[in-house]
Amino acid sequence: MAFSNLQPTIHGMRAPGTIPNCPPGLEYLTQINQLLVCQRFDLLEVLSCFETSKKYEVMNNQGQRIYFAEDRSNCFLRYLCGPSRSFTITIYDNIGRDVITVHKALRCSCCWRNCYLQKLKVEAPPGEKIGYVYQYFHPFWPMFKIKNANKEDTMKIRGSCVVSSCLTDLNFNLLSLDEEIVIGKISNTWAGFIRELSTNADKFGIQFPLDLDVKIKALMLGASFLIDYMYFELWS
Repeated sequence: MAFSNLQPTIHGMRAPGTIPNCPPGLEYLTQINQLLVCQRFDLLEVLSCFETSKKYEVMNNQGQRIYFAEDRSNCFLRYLCGPSRSFTITIYDNIGRDVITVHKALRCSCCWRNCYLQKLKVEAPPGEKIGYVYQYFHPFWPMFKIKNANKEDTMKIRGSCVVSSCLTDLNFNLLSLDEEIVIGKISNTWAGFIRELSTNADKFGIQFPLDLDVKIKALMLGASFLIDYMYFELWS
């Protein structure tokens, strides 16, 4: 089912049983190969042009809710720093447990020097690091590395030429370290010019193999929020 055809439902995905070597709360991710992240509509943000705290629903390809997510970034930093701001996104399952936490420090959006490149840390459950997402400099493409808990490179994410793609879908491919194999992708879902004029609420999709390591799936979910703030929001 295409991401753009998915609509939120009131039904949550049924919780699977305990799975060995799987962080608690990530069992849902073992059963899926697609995620759709939908920002909840916020009338105050649309009317005032002032960015409020963001809330999201994370769904499977049947439109069943798997997680809720909330951006707990500082209100002043959201207004002053925009996509460069620090943030903490807490992801909850359908019974309200904290299952994933995504942390990003305040960093300049300039990517010409390593000290300014964006980084985030992902914990699952909160307090237990499972990995990191690091932006790194490339002269032509937005590039990121997915690292495990020991900060060892595991995969890469490569974006399209964002500047020339403002009116089309933007795709960020998950690649093997040699960049020869496309494993999955993160993409925005262009919802039409009229809708984008009437609301800033956005949605984006994540695709990955069903048998991909569940921690990598969680890291891709974390990376999707970083990419949304850095790139997708520029054209929404």
